[in-house]
Amino acid sequence: MLTAENITKKFSGVTELDNVCLELHAGKVNAILGENGAGKSTLMKILSGVYQDYEGQILLHGQPVSFTGTRDAQNAGIAIIHQELNLIPYLSITENIFLGQEIETIFGTLDKKQMRLKTVQLLEKLKLNVAPETKINELKVGQQQLVEIAKALLLNPAVIIMDEPTSAITDQEVETLFVIIDELKRENKTIAYIS
Repeated sequence: MLTAENITKKFSGVTELDNVCLELHAGKVNAILGENGAGKSTLMKILSGVYQDYEGQILLHGQPVSFTGTRDAQNAGIAIIHQELNLIPYLSITENIFLGQEIETIFGTLDKKQMRLKTVQLLEKLKLNVAPETKINELKVGQQQLVEIAKALLLNPAVIIMDEPTSAITDQEVETLFVIIDELKRENKTIAYIS
């Protein structure tokens, strides 16, 4: 599904990744394991369009791709769930999930009803029993992590990169996450799981 060939990335002359090759397969959890500082997150940020300046190439469905940013990668079907939360505390769950991906009516106004409905569906899938209008700052950290996952699932990506998704969630939420991962595998999604 997704291949990295000879990826090299340097920061200020320091080599972070040196000729890394990796294949991610559809319908599987592809584990990327390593110590802190090994370059796991850097590689995933390249695959998801966060970094565009690197050597080597990325192949998606066997075809070379190069992303101009995360939106470009999302449009190609690659989503990343970052280890650090990227949510706006005083916006609602729905507003955070649809930030930059808003649904509009035929009149060009926000279709709040459709966005709320889609948020309810995502929250049900993630077994997160809270109202879509709930502000992010009212949620526990683990619940916020599940909202990050909902954001990633919004566009129904083919490749889902999970950067240490269990680092801030409870044992119960970890079990829920693993159920979700099993469902994604059955849907033939490609999961890159960093730990």
